[in-house]
Amino acid sequence: MLHYSLRAIAALEQIGEAVVTVPAGMERRARAEVERAGLDIPVKLVAGGAQRQDSVRIALGLTSAESEVVLVHDAARPFATSALFAACIDAAQRADGAIAAIAVVDTLKRVESRTITATVAREELWQAQTPQAFKRAALVEAHDRAIRERWAATDDAELIERCGGRIEVVESSATNLKITTPADLEIAEALATRIFAG
Repeated sequence: MLHYSLRAIAALEQIGEAVVTVPAGMERRARAEVERAGLDIPVKLVAGGAQRQDSVRIALGLTSAESEVVLVHDAARPFATSALFAACIDAAQRADGAIAAIAVVDTLKRVESRTITATVAREELWQAQTPQAFKRAALVEAHDRAIRERWAATDDAELIERCGGRIEVVESSATNLKITTPADLEIAEALATRIFAG
């Protein structure tokens, strides 16, 4: 999965460096994938933290202070395209950040103890994905504040939002799926055969 994500960013001129966080003990395997992807930019590998937010903070500390915009991406979404990365970068230059997302199409129910308590209007709801791009200064400030105020968030856009920043949405697609379950992996294998064949 890491290989496919690296391959997507390899085609982008806007990216001058990459920092990859991996679980402790996986550095050697990750380095092999980095080399296989053939990136022409410096790539730093580092062990991540206990939570996703910790891993992003660690990686952010290794990025160049000269970078105006930084991208955050989960390798668990291996089908993000170069065009989607580029669109997020472009949108982040107009705002404090931008995220790939898709509009919610299912009917949503709020449930307590397996009983529906409400139907949630979906018209203005989007499912957040990665890549996500941010002004570096805004993201550093948001992570610093999260440490001071003990915020926990499931993505970096939420941290920027809590600081009052403006985040744009870049329309993505359902093929940019996140692989978290064995069923997701089966779907991903079928998609990989179609997308990466040849």
